[in-house]
Amino acid sequence: MSFLAPDFTPAWSRFTADRVEPDIIAALADAQARFDAIATQNPANLTYASVLGAFDEAAATLDRAWTRVQHLDTVCNAPALRIAHNAMLPKVTDFYTRIYLHEGLWKVIQAYATTPNARALAGARRRFLEETLADFRDSGAELPPADKKELERLNTEISANTQKFSENVLDATNAWELVVTEEGRLIGLPESARAAARQSFQQKNPDLTAQPGWRFTLHAPSYLPLMKYAQDDALRRQVWQAAANIGRVAPHDNTVLIPKILELRHAKARLLGRAQFADLVLHRRMAKSGAGALTFIEKLHDQLVPAFLREQRDLEEFKGTRSGPPPGPLEPWETLFWSEQLRQAKLDFDEELLRPYLPIEGVLCGLFKLVETIFDVRLVARPTVYFEPGSGEVAPAGTVEVWHPEVKFYELHDKDGRHLGSFYADWHPRESKRGGAWMNYFETGGPRPHGKFVPHLGIIAGNLTAPVAGQQALLTHDEVCTIFHEFGHLLHHLLGEVEVKSLNGVRVTWDFVELPSQIMENWVWERAGLDFVARHHETGAPLPEEIFKKMRATRSFLAATGMMRMAAFSKMDLDAHLHADELTKRQPLPDLEVWLRTRLASYLPRYHTEPPSFAPRFTHVFSEPVGYAAGYYSYKWAEVLDADAFTRFQKEGLLNPATGGDFRRKVLARGNSAPPEQLFRDFMGRDPDPSADLARCGLLS
Repeated sequence: MSFLAPDFTPAWSRFTADRVEPDIIAALADAQARFDAIATQNPANLTYASVLGAFDEAAATLDRAWTRVQHLDTVCNAPALRIAHNAMLPKVTDFYTRIYLHEGLWKVIQAYATTPNARALAGARRRFLEETLADFRDSGAELPPADKKELERLNTEISANTQKFSENVLDATNAWELVVTEEGRLIGLPESARAAARQSFQQKNPDLTAQPGWRFTLHAPSYLPLMKYAQDDALRRQVWQAAANIGRVAPHDNTVLIPKILELRHAKARLLGRAQFADLVLHRRMAKSGAGALTFIEKLHDQLVPAFLREQRDLEEFKGTRSGPPPGPLEPWETLFWSEQLRQAKLDFDEELLRPYLPIEGVLCGLFKLVETIFDVRLVARPTVYFEPGSGEVAPAGTVEVWHPEVKFYELHDKDGRHLGSFYADWHPRESKRGGAWMNYFETGGPRPHGKFVPHLGIIAGNLTAPVAGQQALLTHDEVCTIFHEFGHLLHHLLGEVEVKSLNGVRVTWDFVELPSQIMENWVWERAGLDFVARHHETGAPLPEEIFKKMRATRSFLAATGMMRMAAFSKMDLDAHLHADELTKRQPLPDLEVWLRTRLASYLPRYHTEPPSFAPRFTHVFSEPVGYAAGYYSYKWAEVLDADAFTRFQKEGLLNPATGGDFRRKVLARGNSAPPEQLFRDFMGRDPDPSADLARCGLLS
């Protein structure tokens, strides 16, 4: 099967590496012909359908095919596929750049904008015209020919370097493992983590299953429990050092790529008339500029400092009372361990108590019921089938083919039976899959001009605790928050009701896109929400009230430290892009580690051993041409929005379908059909309360 196939649910096993080049070349030619047709039409006959409507659909086949290629590169990374993907990446990047540099296309869109037909547009269509004109200007449509060529070169190089950055992080993560053969070194480690490490060892060493061995990796479900619970300080130090080296050791060295990426982005911004890359990407977002985003983060930092310093002193003093030495700075490999020890001592709560109540199937079932209650929809699982790539087998009728045996497939329906969309779910780590958690879309549906509704198709993915010994995975509360977060993104996509694909779903400004995801996390902290998802995996008993109250108290535990960590990432991102000249052109070039440490000094805990910068593995910022670059602040920005918006649910009922329906109609369904500030005001009846996030975590002075 070709990557171009229009099938709503594709046959993944037939998407082989040898099909990438011919299919993408064909898709590029098809898209080029469609854009050229728009550009060469008779200027006297311009209509919305012939210009903007056609523009919205012109690259549909290419978008579909390339999204599938990129998706498989993300979840089934293999040498042949990586080579095929990287061979086509420059061509695809160059094409998407040239769309907005197409002089004939730009002239037609400009000409249409002056017609009576265009001036009469309203609603989403008016918004689409305005956004399209702005997209062309921001993408270089008004540049002279020589500068357009230079922009194409810059975009191609940015794409290649950010792809390499991403590959280095994945490869470095997969290249490291630690096998422990003395069980005594695992004292303190929860049984769930031991069992997972034992299973990992046996799977990697099938001939040694009778021998003692526990295998640890740098994937979060393996790394985090060891860092939080293992009493062996030397063991934690060894694992921490391996994680700290991700992206900074040959052959997976990203330290040489960061200045190059910053320099290329800065050059692109200057070429497009912006002083900094941050200003280029933010001037149409809610923050409006790099300076605006930095002011937001620095104000947050100033509000957090007193509580942040107090929390650090408490942690240092606690360690001193437990381990003997006078209070002083911790080592970076001690922070998670002593934070967990302090939490257990102060709150009498161990997060592992929650695992038996959070089996993944129960969590998903409860999440679906909660969503059905609040948003008046229905979720249905479909049977799936997996085939080896290239097998040529055909999925039986009524089944959906998936790319891995663990992947599930679901449909979302409105209460009247309308098929709103479908999605795949891929929850557990493997070496061929990139780290982290995400939502992406394969198809953007919605209402069409002819009156028909086309369903959406998406994916929700993560790297959560894997099943052990054939039993379903038991999750941490943080992992459940991750599921709810990504499901919020998914709902934003699946519930889109905008007829313009380019304005539908999650295609909103990046400092607004986290509102639908982060607001969903609130239900995981409420009794009414947890009652849907938290049931004992053996008895079905609900979470005991005593455990719930202790868990609830942890939301404000070291809250300033957690917020300051996010502020530090945001500051690192913004400073690097706002001072790209200093980092890439000043002679001699400054040491990036020293430069960042100086600028972030008041954002970071003090340590006995200075940890290296997180930058070489900061995939959010450096693994995509734009992504969260100069935009990591969006998480904190949107936390203000979600904390404030959730107060309406708290006042009107956490399970109130009327409030949920209002949020669906006024936020989720409307995508980018109106400015984000307007969408928030439509739902809340006012502007956001800047103190909402601090108030939620008990940090208001």
